[in-house]
Amino acid sequence: TGVIRTALHNMDREAREHYSVVIQAKDMAGQVGGLSGSTTVNITLTDVNDNPPRFPQKHYQLYVPESAQVGSAVGKIKANDADTGSNADMKYTIINGDGSGVFSISTDKETREGILSLKKPLNYEKKKSYTLNIEGANTHLDFRFSHLGPFKDVTMLKIIVGDVDEPPLFTMPSYVMEVYENAKIGTAVGTVTAQDPDTANSLVRYFIDHNTEEDRYFTIDASTGTIKTAKIFDREETPWYNITVAASEIDNPGLVSHVPVGVRILDVNDNPPELARDYDIVVCENAKPGQVIQTITATDKDNSANGARFHFSLDEGLSLNPNFTLRDNEDNTASILTRRRRYSRTTQDTYYLPVLISDGGVPPLSSSSTLTIRVCVCERDGRVRTCHAEAFLSSAGLSTGALIAILLCVVILLAIVVLFITLRHSKKEPLIISEEDVRENVVTYDDEGGGEEDTEAFDITALRNPSAAEELKYRRDVRPEVKPVPRHHPSSSLDSIDVQEFIKQRLAEADVDPSVPPYDSLQTYAYEGHRSEAGSISSLDSATTHSDQDYNYLGDWGPEFKKLAELYGEIESERTT
Repeated sequence: TGVIRTALHNMDREAREHYSVVIQAKDMAGQVGGLSGSTTVNITLTDVNDNPPRFPQKHYQLYVPESAQVGSAVGKIKANDADTGSNADMKYTIINGDGSGVFSISTDKETREGILSLKKPLNYEKKKSYTLNIEGANTHLDFRFSHLGPFKDVTMLKIIVGDVDEPPLFTMPSYVMEVYENAKIGTAVGTVTAQDPDTANSLVRYFIDHNTEEDRYFTIDASTGTIKTAKIFDREETPWYNITVAASEIDNPGLVSHVPVGVRILDVNDNPPELARDYDIVVCENAKPGQVIQTITATDKDNSANGARFHFSLDEGLSLNPNFTLRDNEDNTASILTRRRRYSRTTQDTYYLPVLISDGGVPPLSSSSTLTIRVCVCERDGRVRTCHAEAFLSSAGLSTGALIAILLCVVILLAIVVLFITLRHSKKEPLIISEEDVRENVVTYDDEGGGEEDTEAFDITALRNPSAAEELKYRRDVRPEVKPVPRHHPSSSLDSIDVQEFIKQRLAEADVDPSVPPYDSLQTYAYEGHRSEAGSISSLDSATTHSDQDYNYLGDWGPEFKKLAELYGEIESERTT
């Protein structure tokens, strides 16, 4: 059948794993003349767990700095096992030693190594070395080969702690301090302490991390670590502050440690009590004496130690109130009671009751508040029906919507009246009937006169003849009560009239005439005076022909008339030529 069997006893895979066997087969029972064939068979020995793990050394030494972080891997260790696969799996444990509480070990399944990790922080100044006994054992045992065991091994590991320059260490992980509100600036709050954990014991410097606005409320002494106030505190505004204090070595400022500090602001009785809210107190007209109409309460911004107990009373400085009284209920509330029977809102619809409230703090504080009590009409069961002006509106049967409609109509009517008056004033007719009255009509012309030789531009006869003036004009808006003063015009000839006398006469008539306008008027007449030594140079009275007057005398009047003399001199020369 060609069965292959082992020819050696206790074959060892670790010594030789692969074998090659040549097999030959012959027919005719192997007689001469028979045919044969051969083949090669490769045989591989499978592994069994017949080799226990072994550490290469019985003693190991490991250096770990004291600054190593908790949870970090600080070293590796491995036990050798000649088996393969699952037969070589093992587990590492710390069986004893003074470092079993500081270090831990785990197994890497891929590399079958023991990973040593730090469980607690190291301190070179407290302990400089640790000793660990580490065991490595197979996890899959084959009891057929238990006589070759035990399938585990033990080694000793000595850990040397390295000295590292560490930052200062605070005596407490956190601090809580207290200070009273309203304390003066510079008041000591508390002290933090830190030391250099190294053997050098360097001096420590303190400072506050000003990362937030709260850190600016405090200062710290750099040498002693004493924290002081930098501002005045108000507990009712901010009752607690959190700051961070840092410490560093003077020799090595780069090594810094931090600690949180909480500051609680203690209460001082600095706020008087006050009413808890604004009360709308109503008393019915049919109220009875001793009836409670309102219960009031108070509040205090201070904490319960300085304001838990309130006392209510009426102002003792005032006379006894005949209408209302107050009763302290001794539970931080007070009741307002009536003192008489029936109230009439037609007589008085509002009452004022001053109330004094004090607290139980040290020192005690008090405040005065005035309660407003309205008199209202109530039903028999005490329900308020109406108060103040609402009662009269209700009795008239007018609702709020009706009142709004009436008010809107009144506003519209007033607007129409104002608009009508404005339009009437804007179209007001002139006061004077005559459109040619120079007091009301000013006409502007852009024409230029003809100079001294222009004798046709103005008719002087209209000024010289007073009888040519218009008859008396009356105002349309004023009806004279008395008849106007008759005007008598002298029948003298045109040449005998004195213009000055004419103007005076007209002025006298205007002063006594009630029909003239009540405002000042300006009338202009071309009157140059009684006579002038220089004579008149006006061309109004000039004849249509050229004058034979000699203008050489203008040169004697001075440089002001030089240009005028030159002009008339040129005109005169043109005439002679």
